[in-house]
Amino acid sequence: MNGDADATGTVEVALEHTARLMAQNPALALEQAQEILKVAPNHPAALLLLGRAQRGTGDLPAALRTLKGLADSQHRWAAAYFEWGQALGESGQHSEATAAVRRAVELKPDLPDAWRCLGDLLIIQGDAPGADLAYARQLQLSTRDPRLQAAAAALLENKIPDAEAALRTHLMKHPTDVAALRMLAEVASRLGRLSDAEQLLLRCLELAPSFNAARHNYALILYRRDRPGEALRELKRLLQEEPRNPAYLNSLAVVLARVGDYADSIETYTQVLSRNPNNAKIWLSYGHALSATGRVQESITAYRRSIGLVPNLGEAYWSLANLKTFRFEARELDEMRARLQRTDLGEEDRFHFHFALGKALEDAAEYAGSFEHYAEGNRLRRAAVSYEPDETDALVQRSKELFSREFFARRAGFGSRAPDPIFVVGLPRSGSTLIEQILASHSQVEGTMELQNVINMSRELSGRKFYDEPSRYPQALTDLSAEQCRELGERYLDETRIQRKLARPFFIDKMPNNWVHSGFIHLILPNAKVVDARRHPMACCFSGYKQHFARGQHFSYSLEEIGRYYRRYVELMAHMDQALPGKIHRVFYEDMIEDTEKEVRRLLEYCGLPFEEACLRFYATERAVRTASAYQVRKPIFREGLDQWRHFEAWLDPLKKALGPVLPAYPNVPEV
Repeated sequence: MNGDADATGTVEVALEHTARLMAQNPALALEQAQEILKVAPNHPAALLLLGRAQRGTGDLPAALRTLKGLADSQHRWAAAYFEWGQALGESGQHSEATAAVRRAVELKPDLPDAWRCLGDLLIIQGDAPGADLAYARQLQLSTRDPRLQAAAAALLENKIPDAEAALRTHLMKHPTDVAALRMLAEVASRLGRLSDAEQLLLRCLELAPSFNAARHNYALILYRRDRPGEALRELKRLLQEEPRNPAYLNSLAVVLARVGDYADSIETYTQVLSRNPNNAKIWLSYGHALSATGRVQESITAYRRSIGLVPNLGEAYWSLANLKTFRFEARELDEMRARLQRTDLGEEDRFHFHFALGKALEDAAEYAGSFEHYAEGNRLRRAAVSYEPDETDALVQRSKELFSREFFARRAGFGSRAPDPIFVVGLPRSGSTLIEQILASHSQVEGTMELQNVINMSRELSGRKFYDEPSRYPQALTDLSAEQCRELGERYLDETRIQRKLARPFFIDKMPNNWVHSGFIHLILPNAKVVDARRHPMACCFSGYKQHFARGQHFSYSLEEIGRYYRRYVELMAHMDQALPGKIHRVFYEDMIEDTEKEVRRLLEYCGLPFEEACLRFYATERAVRTASAYQVRKPIFREGLDQWRHFEAWLDPLKKALGPVLPAYPNVPEV
C-alpha cells in the first residue's frame, strides 16, 4: 500500500513539474511526459500533457493521435476535448475543432479559455454572431465579481444599455480591471463608438500587455478605423506568439489586402485554406484578392469553390457578376432563382442574389426582368443602411457658406506644402478608375486605392460622437491655425505612407466621396491636385444603382437619392470652381472616350507631369485594382457602356426628376 502511495505521489509530483515546464520548454516537457508514461502507462493526465507538448513542439499529427485517443477513452473529460479541439484547429480542421470545443464547454461550461477558442474558430468560419456569443460567455466567466457577471450576461443578451451602466459603475471603483475595460470596449464597438473602444482597449493593454484577446480586438478596431498599418503591427505581434492561430492569420490576410500587399495577402489566405479547405468565407476573400490582382480565372475558381461549400452564399454569386465580363451558365441562373424561393435565405444573401440576377439578365438583354431584380436588391439594401439625404444637403450648404475666395485668401500659406497627393473625386462609376489607371501608368505616379483618411479627419473635426448630434464641420476649420493645418496635412501623408510601395514622388487617393471635402483638402494640402471625374448623370447614377458596393455609398440604393446626391455634387463643385479658380481639373468621361490622347495630355499637364506613351497604354500596366472597374481598365478604351442606361430608360423617371436641371444642362452646370 505504501509503495503504491509513494508511486502515486511520485507521478503526481512529476506531472506538476511537467506542467510547469510546458510554457518555457515544450521539448523538455515532452520528454518528461514520455518518461511518466513509462512508469504509468495510459495515465490520462500524462497523455494530456503529452498531447500538449506535441502541439507545443509542432508535431501536430502526433498530438492529434494522442488527444483523439484520449478523448475517445475519456469521453466525459472536458480538458481532453479542449486540447484535441485546439490541435484540430491548428491543423486547419476547423469544423471538427469547433465540434470538439463545443463538446468541451458542454461538459464543463465554466471554461473561459475554451469559450475564447470557440469564438476564434467561429470567426474563422464566418459566424460572427456565434463568435460574439462565445466571447461574451468567456468574458462572463473571466471574473468572479457578480457585478461583472451581470454586465457580461447583459452583453450576452445584447442588452447594451444595461451592460454599459453596470460596467461604468464598476470601473469608477475599479478603474484598472482589464476584463471590465475589454467588456466596455465591446459595448462601445457595438454602438459604433470606435474611438472609445480603441482607447479602452489601449488602456487594457497598458495594464496587461499579454492580454492577447484584447490585443486582437484592438487590431480589429484599428482596421475598422482605417488604420491598417497599426492593425498590422498588432497582428504580427500576436502571431509571434501563436503563428498558427487561424483567427489571427485570417485577420492578417484581410489587413494585408487593405494596405495593398496582395502577394502576402494571397500567400496568407493560401496558408489558411491549406489547413481549412472547407471555409467558404475565406475562399470568398481569397477570390477578392485574386480579382484585385487581375488573376480573374483563379478568382472565378475561388468564388465557385465558395458556392460549392455554401450554396446560399449570395455574395459569392454577386462577386462573379461583379467581374463584369463574367457570364453565368444556365444552371447557375436556375440555382439563383431557386435560392430566392427559399424562406430560410438571409436578407444579405437575398439582396446579393438580386444584384447578381440583375446583371445576368442585363447581359442577356432581358431588361424588364433585370430591372426588377436591381430594384428589389436596392430596396432590401436601402432598408439595411443608414443614410439621411438631408445631411448631405446640409453639408453642401454649410460648405458653400464657408468656402469663399476670401476664406482661402486669409489662409494663404496654411497647410503642408507637399505636392504628393493627387485626389480623384466625383461619384462612383464616373470613370475615376480609368483616370487612376492612366495616371498610375506614369513613371512618377503610384496608384493606391480609395483611402478613408480625409473622411476620418473630417469626422473628428465634426465634434460628433453620435450621428444625431449637430456637426461642426466644416465650420470647425475656421478655428484651425496655420500650424494645425500643416499638422493635419503631414498627418495625412504619414497615415497614407503605408499604401505607397514604389519610390515615386506622387500618389493617387481615389476616394470619390472626397468631392465634399475639396475645401478641406486645399486647406491642409494646398499643393495637392484634385481631379473631378464626371460622367453623364443618367449613365453615372444608373451604373451606381446597379452596383452593390462593399462599403459606403449608401446614397446609391435609391434612384431618387442617387439623383439628389449627384445634383448636390454638381452644385458644390461649381461653387468650388468660383472659390478656387483653376484648382480643380475636370475630366468628362465621354471626352476621354472620344479623344483619349487629348484628354490624357490635358490631365498630365494639369498634374505638372511630362507626357509618357505608357499613359495611353494604361491597360498594359500591371497593378492591383479594387473597384468594380478592375477588369475594364485592363482593356483598351471601349464605348459600349456610354448609353447602356437607355435600355432601362422606361423605369428611370424618378432619377430624371431627382436630377432636375442638372440633366438637360450636362455637361454645363445650371444656375443654382
